Amino acid sequence: MPIIVQKYGGTSVADTERIKNVARRLVAARGEGYQVVAVISAMGDTTDELLAMAHDISAEPPERELDMLLSTGERVSVALLAMAIHELGQTAISLSGNQAGIQTNTVHTKARITGVETRRLIEELDSGKIVLVAGFQGVSPEEDVTTLGRGGSDTTAVALAAALEAQQCEIYTDVDGVYTADPRIVADARRIAAVSYGEMLEMAATGAEVLMLRSVEYAQKYGVPLHVRSSFTDQPGTWVREEDENMEKAVVSAVTHTDDESKLTLLRVPDRPGVAATVFGALAGENVNVDMIIQNVSEQGTTDISFTVNQPELPAAQKALDALSDELGVAYIIGEQMGKVSIVGAGMKSYPGVAAKMFKTLADAGINIEMISTSSIKVSCVIERAQVEDAVRALHTAFALG
Repeated sequence: MPIIVQKYGGTSVADTERIKNVARRLVAARGEGYQVVAVISAMGDTTDELLAMAHDISAEPPERELDMLLSTGERVSVALLAMAIHELGQTAISLSGNQAGIQTNTVHTKARITGVETRRLIEELDSGKIVLVAGFQGVSPEEDVTTLGRGGSDTTAVALAAALEAQQCEIYTDVDGVYTADPRIVADARRIAAVSYGEMLEMAATGAEVLMLRSVEYAQKYGVPLHVRSSFTDQPGTWVREEDENMEKAVVSAVTHTDDESKLTLLRVPDRPGVAATVFGALAGENVNVDMIIQNVSEQGTTDISFTVNQPELPAAQKALDALSDELGVAYIIGEQMGKVSIVGAGMKSYPGVAAKMFKTLADAGINIEMISTSSIKVSCVIERAQVEDAVRALHTAFALG
């Protein structure tokens, strides 16, 4: 009997009525002849509420205790969902990340999955149960509860699908797929029927919130087809899979954005071998993910280095740079009100002039570019946060994506 893995986000289980709706979907999938595994997020805003309580207690809660606290939200969801499935006459079992065999490294609040022990999952499936797994969490080699960071339930679902060799992994959320831009900003944004892993990786990395970046990396590595769908309709969504001849061949597939970028500039950094490694090694030591990096031309033996981080990681970045200031004799400045706009498309690989068109479009809209980053299928620009939405709309129109 084929296995299907489904993931339901927080909005899909925000209250008991929605939990009952998810229960009906899972029972229906079981009735279609699948063995069903469902990964469930915490209800609604539960994670934010738990975080708020933690910060009411402590300005800097210990990360191990944060993981213990935040992991409870998903366990509430799976237990209630199991009860709802039992009420429909089907058998189900709820499992924590640990019970489901999700093994991680030891980094609290941002753990990475290192393996999945499937023995219990297979036993429960073979006994005829619908298996419900608390998303976003696992267990470290020290047997501590760990969490995977925001959107971690997506990664849980894909990891389970890969380990169980599932037929597919369905990601249910409150939108009906991946769009050419954020529909809340661009009124005529349209749903994309299918997108390649490569394009989705760039979209997730540059602000498309429908899928967590690590979940797409995992899906590409293990060849897991993803289907992003709405839990409130039965309409098809967006497939994320290997590139094939049936996919659209648009030069630009989507415009993505973020509005929580911070730009840090190190001033008068000694221009000698090993300094950049020292700087970014210190940032890595604080688990800071650096995005764009620009180093200016050396003058009189020193140079300036600018880079961007997500706003939530700014305190950790400052901590690392403060520790380096005396060692290297450098100062730094922070630009907090920044955002990023990007264009993504597999067709860019063989179509010249795309970047030039992007830059001209932004210039015509009176938007100044502060930093630029490119790949074979993406161009990103750091701009002022206040201009991000105007930039998204201008680029969406310029590349005729509506």
